[in-house]
Amino acid sequence: MSFLILHECFLFEGLQTTQNGRFYAISARFKPFSNKGKTLVIQYTVKHEQKMDCGGGYIKVFPADVDQKNLNGKSQYYIMFGPDICGFDIKQVHVILHFKNQYHSNKKPIRCKVDGFTHLYTLILRPDLTYEVKIDGQAIESGSIEYDWNLTSLKKMEKSLAESKDREQGREDKLQDWEKHFLDAGASKPSDWNSELDGDWQAPMLQKPPYQDGLKPEGIEKDVWLHQKMKNTNYLTEYDLSEFENIGAIGLELWQVRSGTIFDNFLITDDEEYAENFGKATWVETKGPEREMDDVQAKEELKRAREEDEEELLMDKFDGNENVFKRFHRRNEL
Repeated sequence: MSFLILHECFLFEGLQTTQNGRFYAISARFKPFSNKGKTLVIQYTVKHEQKMDCGGGYIKVFPADVDQKNLNGKSQYYIMFGPDICGFDIKQVHVILHFKNQYHSNKKPIRCKVDGFTHLYTLILRPDLTYEVKIDGQAIESGSIEYDWNLTSLKKMEKSLAESKDREQGREDKLQDWEKHFLDAGASKPSDWNSELDGDWQAPMLQKPPYQDGLKPEGIEKDVWLHQKMKNTNYLTEYDLSEFENIGAIGLELWQVRSGTIFDNFLITDDEEYAENFGKATWVETKGPEREMDDVQAKEELKRAREEDEEELLMDKFDGNENVFKRFHRRNEL
């Protein structure tokens, strides 16, 4: 059964951070599901409307039992994905996976967008243990979850365990005939045995009587042909690298020095094509108008700056000031 979860906010109506230097935590719960054997696509848009100098723009996917009222940095999550900016050094896309009670980061550096426009971030985790990270619909990183996270798949562990059991079974089969017999401890060397002619004497082998439940064959103190086989149950309860058993919430849990970031168009699905079309219907449709509006605002700011310069020059001339300095205004960019 396919799963599709949408938490949509339309442009200029998304979630926006509004206060500088504070911690933000908000989440939305949905019907829990498992992506075992299915592709998992996580997608959303983020816009750093302010000049971001230090702060997170990532989202987290939580298990269904997350405590929403007390959501904080210690709350367990399955996946952390999205941009993080701090100073000149940190401008990266986090992709952190929870596996075997530990958090593991992608070892490949993925650079995020640092301008003031809206960008579409997409993470795809596939059941064949491959992944893909997209920004604005374009693949910027992909590869193997095992290799790029330095992890070993449980599937490979199970395969190795099965091969080991096969080898052990082969050895047991070779010893099967031997284990069905035992040495006759009551036998003694015949009086006419000639070691020089007949070789070293060995006690004869007796066949063990059939085993009956609750009874031990006479003369045998230990059931040497019976082996208790312990089954490793760890692999029955753990999910693999790209599989999460109880996905039930999505949200923000981050810190921002300078506020103003807008989060929008949250999507969780198992359909890569649907995610692509959803991105076109949201981000692609608004990308052009957003940049046009930005150009208009930039021209208006430049016009106001020139008018202020001209007014100041007139005032300086009127006051008889000889030293006149022109001010050049340039729109701030990251």
